[in-house]
Amino acid sequence: MRAIVVREFGGTPEPADMPVPEPGPGQLRIRLDAAGVNPFDRKIIDGVLDGRLPHDFPLIPGLDGAGTVSALGAGVPEFAVGDRVAGKWLVPPVGHGTFAEYIVVPHDGVIARLPDEVTALAAAALPTAGLTALDLLEGAAVGAGQTVLIPGAAGGVGSFLVQLAAAAGAHVIATARPDDADRMIRLGATEVIGYSRTVPVSESPEPALDQPTIAESVRMTHPDGIDALLDLVSPPATLRELAALVRPGGAVFSTIGSVDTADLQTRGIKGGNINSQGSAAGLARLLAAAAAGDLVVPVDHAVPLAEAATVIGGSGARGKTVLVI
Repeated sequence: MRAIVVREFGGTPEPADMPVPEPGPGQLRIRLDAAGVNPFDRKIIDGVLDGRLPHDFPLIPGLDGAGTVSALGAGVPEFAVGDRVAGKWLVPPVGHGTFAEYIVVPHDGVIARLPDEVTALAAAALPTAGLTALDLLEGAAVGAGQTVLIPGAAGGVGSFLVQLAAAAGAHVIATARPDDADRMIRLGATEVIGYSRTVPVSESPEPALDQPTIAESVRMTHPDGIDALLDLVSPPATLRELAALVRPGGAVFSTIGSVDTADLQTRGIKGGNINSQGSAAGLARLLAAAAAGDLVVPVDHAVPLAEAATVIGGSGARGKTVLVI
């Protein structure tokens, strides 16, 4: 089968021909039509799980995928050959991922049937980012009337999170590049704050103009504070500044490990550094919302499998990148 592999930690992804895997007991084989690209793919290639999980080389990356069940092992009563499915998989030994024509996965993992209304391309973009957004929303217990700040809202997780928070009735403050403001509003943001920057001096003798930071901008419009900070991008120092906006009893979560949980506890704020696992039930819920038109799946780029090396580890995407297999 066609696949993308790396031959050592830190290696360059390259096309290769690999054996078609066969399902064992409790497993199913999926003929993949599309695979979602996530920042964690590059981290796996660079060895973030080395010493924590066994790995097989040549290593096929990829966590998210969608396709059709092509074979079943014994003891898989809930699926049938021909079922359209999507899922998120990181099954030891690491190295048998979704950047390939076929994958074998456990029947009881994070997998769900695709509604007819959802394409494989959209479904492959959904699992990791969508489930992370859902876990953030539920962890912070976001509800109607609350004010939620989402730094990094324009990416894959952020694009889902803005929608889910708005659907829960929250007042959503999104941070994004100025040219992404309209898209954020369409997804449900109530306010959009552009990333702070310094306007350089030109021919004018006037000094450079310092725009307000995100924290300063929020404080001007919400002097009484906010209820939740769901942060996807801020380093620890920036997150501490933003966390000062959150009222006691609120919530602060980071997806990149920037939260000092002891500091939150002293202020009566819940939260922490989230490492989303997701569930089959959560994935089915998100796919149903997408099928009903209540959740937009923000596919930014779709490229052929053979071009995977050009997008793995990329930054600045406005939404999700998907490999077409």
